[in-house]
Amino acid sequence: MKKIQRLLCLAIFISSCNNSTNNSSEPDKITKELNFKESYDFLKSYHSNIVLLEDSSSNAKAIILPNYQGRVMTTTAEGNNGESYGWINYDLIASKELMPHINAYGGEERFWLGPEGGQFSLFFKKGKAFIFENWNVPKELDTESFPIVSKSSKDVSFEKNMHLVNYTGTEFDIKVNRKVKLLNKVTIEELFGKINDSIQIVGIETNNTISNIGKSNWTKESGLLSIWLLSMLNATEKTTVIAPYKMGDSAQLGKIVTDDYFGKVPAERLKVQNGLMYFKADAAYRSKIGISPQRALPWIASYDADKNLLTVAQFSLPANEFNYVNSTWKIQEQPFAGDAVNAYNDGPINNKQIGRFYEIESSSPAIALKSGESITHTQKIIHFKGSKQHIETFALKTLNIHLQDISNN
Repeated sequence: MKKIQRLLCLAIFISSCNNSTNNSSEPDKITKELNFKESYDFLKSYHSNIVLLEDSSSNAKAIILPNYQGRVMTTTAEGNNGESYGWINYDLIASKELMPHINAYGGEERFWLGPEGGQFSLFFKKGKAFIFENWNVPKELDTESFPIVSKSSKDVSFEKNMHLVNYTGTEFDIKVNRKVKLLNKVTIEELFGKINDSIQIVGIETNNTISNIGKSNWTKESGLLSIWLLSMLNATEKTTVIAPYKMGDSAQLGKIVTDDYFGKVPAERLKVQNGLMYFKADAAYRSKIGISPQRALPWIASYDADKNLLTVAQFSLPANEFNYVNSTWKIQEQPFAGDAVNAYNDGPINNKQIGRFYEIESSSPAIALKSGESITHTQKIIHFKGSKQHIETFALKTLNIHLQDISNN
């Protein structure tokens, strides 16, 4: 019955959006999660250039949208009728409207550039106060498409030239190269070791390169950029982000976690102990955490105890690189003392909310690129779904995480 209701909802939604004689009426809202095939059909009805990546040896699939900056919209480990792992803002897409400030289309992994705030911000114009009314995502990262340069059943590559200006007035001429690849089980087992055959797996890898194609060198004095990758995933009441950190003397490594992006995270929502922090990701309380490059390790994970779904993000984290952009909304004393990895939990503000999602994020260092030079940031998002026992055994063996302890809290 639930599947029939979802399909009816989808059919009504698409029909109302495509009916040219009924433009004055708003489409019905999608109130239930769609499975992977339903998500694909929905997105295809709005984007004819949708890219579907498939692994013929498994049930792994991924949806990529060139129109949304080569964004990975969602994946599944369970074939067409399987769960869709990426959070998608179906209502916004169906409206066909362009929103001020940001078009939060969702997506399991999207490409952005930092910093967000500060004197070198890409999101505020020169001289404007650091308030929401003045905050705008550059159109190149929000509504413009990334042209495809090559594709196959397993990967797709994009290239995009951009001209951006930061808060200080520095101009950047940038070439972005982005490649999205669907990982097979052999490759994933090379990373994690042998995986029980009963566990269903899907993984994507993105390689993201920015090149300075302008005539001027990029300098710390006038502002630098970072590659910023953000993953929007479906939240449930029993979803927890698990973030590792380097233990050690705070005099050398600094604080363990930044936990006051939107006000301090309540103690019941963030536990820090023995090299791991546990951050509640239930989309019920807007909050964010960050880990500095001195403390970060090259992975972060999340676990949904209701669905027995473990998600692991692995990303490049160059050794001895500590200049990361600071995205706080103010003129900064230390503009290159930002975080390397973050997690965000959405929640209601003034009784309104974007959606039931959380984010895991990673960033590249801010490198002073000379004209013609490039920097690359790579990230893998891998989902593991199976029985509670098999997932708990796998997490303990590969990540040294006791998922049972999370489930019992």
